[in-house]
Amino acid sequence: MTGQTHDTMQPCMFLENNVILDRRRVMNALRSSLFFFTLMCLCLLAVGVVWAQQPTPTADPNQACIGCHSSASLKYTFPSGEEWSLYVDPQAYQSSIHGEKGLYCTACHPGITQYPHPSLTVSSTREYQLAEYQACGKCHSGVYQTEMDSIHGRQLAAGNTQAPVCSDCHNAHDTTRPDEPRTKIALACSKCHSAIYQKYQTSVHGKALVDDTNRDVPTCTDCHGVHSQEAAHTTGFRLNSPQLCAKCHADPAMMSKYGISTNVFNTYVADFHGKTVSLFERLSPDIATNKPVCYDCHGVHDMQQIDSPDSSVARQNLLTTCRRCHPTATANFPSSWLGHYEPNPQKYPLVYFVDLFYAILIPLVLGGMALYVLLDFSSRWTRRQRGQNGREVK
Repeated sequence: MTGQTHDTMQPCMFLENNVILDRRRVMNALRSSLFFFTLMCLCLLAVGVVWAQQPTPTADPNQACIGCHSSASLKYTFPSGEEWSLYVDPQAYQSSIHGEKGLYCTACHPGITQYPHPSLTVSSTREYQLAEYQACGKCHSGVYQTEMDSIHGRQLAAGNTQAPVCSDCHNAHDTTRPDEPRTKIALACSKCHSAIYQKYQTSVHGKALVDDTNRDVPTCTDCHGVHSQEAAHTTGFRLNSPQLCAKCHADPAMMSKYGISTNVFNTYVADFHGKTVSLFERLSPDIATNKPVCYDCHGVHDMQQIDSPDSSVARQNLLTTCRRCHPTATANFPSSWLGHYEPNPQKYPLVYFVDLFYAILIPLVLGGMALYVLLDFSSRWTRRQRGQNGREVK
């Protein structure tokens, strides 16, 4: 009986041991699974933290930047103490020439591709502008190099940090076409040349541009160049200045709109003053001449209509203008000058008929002399031939 009981208990104990062993295996498997699950959760959490620090990816990469920079309160303080607004108007950028072409922010800011942004290495707003504007050269290399060779570029290279760079004239994020509206050109120049702009604004050209939006009148870049500006006080600029005026005042189609004769320019070139300046320009462009050019009489940036009482060439002011070069000029001195008119029977008839007299007399005299010489030569040659023939007959 006892033997039977012992034999019966052995299979039970074996089964119990197997159950315990299976439970241990299950527990170990659960612990391992829990460990790996916990480790995976920690990894996913770490990735999530890093991902959360990055800008949210969108279809338009610029939106990641605009997400922060569309806040008007976003600012940066330089070590110099200057505050720099980091606000970018999204609509203004989209309407800009760069926005229309779909240019990404990183095209101009290639070093800023993640957040937090790399620390700046400059200490002031101007240093930052001078560092960033060089990005313009990547797309506009030709214009960029031309600007570097101009008076502005040379001033910058010489250490004048206030010399204008691309973003000073064209702005940074709201860059639009520089001549739309055309008044925008002069306004850009006025940031540095405000006193000159005030004079230009009240001149005959400035009034027509600002008040009447007349696109025919010259603005700053028409006379001084766009990106190739040179110093206006040089001899070369002075001698070439009549040709700058000629771009408009020698154009018959343009002048006919305003009832201005192109003889205004042609008569200047034909008289003593203009001929001398033209010769110096062609033969000795680096040598100054004391002969007047257009702006010596009409003004530089403040020229007025000739019938304006403020005009330097108005009749009541003409003597004062002439005395700049002719200090001993008397009251009737301006009367000896015909202005820019061609003499005709109605205006300056005496000069007209004297010119006409000499226009007829000189060709007659020279033609008569030439005819006399020709006839004399023919007569002598004929007599000589007859003499030779007579001797041969004898």
